[in-house]
Amino acid sequence: MNVFNIIEEIEKVDPEVYERLNPRRAAIKNITSFGSKVAAAALPFALGTMFKKAYGQSSSTVLDVLNYALTLEHLEAAFYTQGLAKAGLVPAANTSYLALIKRDEVAHVKFLQDVITSLNGTAVTAGTYDFTGGNNKGNGPFKSVFTDYAQFLAVAQVFEDTGVRAYKGQAPALLGNQVVLTAALGIHAVEARHASAVRKLRHDLNQDANTKPWIVSTATLGNDTGVAAANANYAGEENVSQGGVDLVAALKVSNAIASASFDEPLTKEQVTALVVGSFIVTT
Repeated sequence: MNVFNIIEEIEKVDPEVYERLNPRRAAIKNITSFGSKVAAAALPFALGTMFKKAYGQSSSTVLDVLNYALTLEHLEAAFYTQGLAKAGLVPAANTSYLALIKRDEVAHVKFLQDVITSLNGTAVTAGTYDFTGGNNKGNGPFKSVFTDYAQFLAVAQVFEDTGVRAYKGQAPALLGNQVVLTAALGIHAVEARHASAVRKLRHDLNQDANTKPWIVSTATLGNDTGVAAANANYAGEENVSQGGVDLVAALKVSNAIASASFDEPLTKEQVTALVVGSFIVTT
């Protein structure tokens, strides 16, 4: 996500953004020149301070959404960090590939922490995780997650697919704050690329033609991870209707094609039920 583009994106929906931020339009409009003078890590705080003055204090709803997103980013960052640290788990040919995903997840954590702090909020801390899905018992459905590379990738796919749908589910709550919405959509796009990348790795490993870069889930097929325990993470993905239009009937396509054309959003409650008490330890 390129934070230097945020102001330009806001200008598309609010042409007066520069005047709101500072009457010295030229000075603010040239913010991209700060890149060589100010550490990128400091930008979220600076932007958050300016936007608070321009648009008012951030609501508790926005902070709740940001902390919810941060909770998921902590989970993913810890997962890739632990997996890449496990000797012999990831083939050498794929190490740099997955290291880039880890880098992005760690960057998302830092970015969200800084933005929450800049809005006078308190960022949630990382939790305790059981990546077998067993709530700190180590006996969940993914017992071999850090000894079996195929299972590691399967869990990665579930996390990434769920993350994409989770960000989509929270977009409506951010409609009143274009700044935060822009940032969230930037992360959403990166998570979608992660999901496709992991699916490509699984396809290459298993040589499974059914593993696509996108989610394929139907009432008869179920989820396409091959892991029955992940069915709940794909609830609703069999939907073939968009905007009140039955795509199968209107476009004369199969259920699989129609359902794969859109990722369905997940609510905060749905995602929390999927990860808290299983992957995020509560006892």
